[in-house]
Amino acid sequence: MALKVSVAENRSFSRTLRLEGRLDTETAPLLDGELDKVINSTANVVVFDLADLEYISSAGLRSIFRTQRAMAKRSGRTVVTNARPQVRKVFDIVKAVDLGAVFVSIAELDDYLDAMQRQVVDGQQPN
Repeated sequence: MALKVSVAENRSFSRTLRLEGRLDTETAPLLDGELDKVINSTANVVVFDLADLEYISSAGLRSIFRTQRAMAKRSGRTVVTNARPQVRKVFDIVKAVDLGAVFVSIAELDDYLDAMQRQVVDGQQPN
């Protein structure tokens, strides 16, 4: 499944990006193109609405973290909301683990994240 990105200007100081589908190596450039516009706007708050995001890989995480860095440089904020359980699990893993120290490659990291998200979707308790 592809990625659909819609951007809404809720207020003059914020933008909401609604993501639908899969955010992975193939689809991250689409998001990055929209993020470039948002980062170069006057927005000080970027909201990622992930209610319809089914999957996220390390490429997707990089896009979100890039936005966090850009907003922090101008004392802005990046907020993630409505993450599905399998996507929320990925964010929990990222907070709890030094990913660079655990995985020897991006491919190995993506395989791990894929397995964790699949377990959550299938109703299993992830390791």
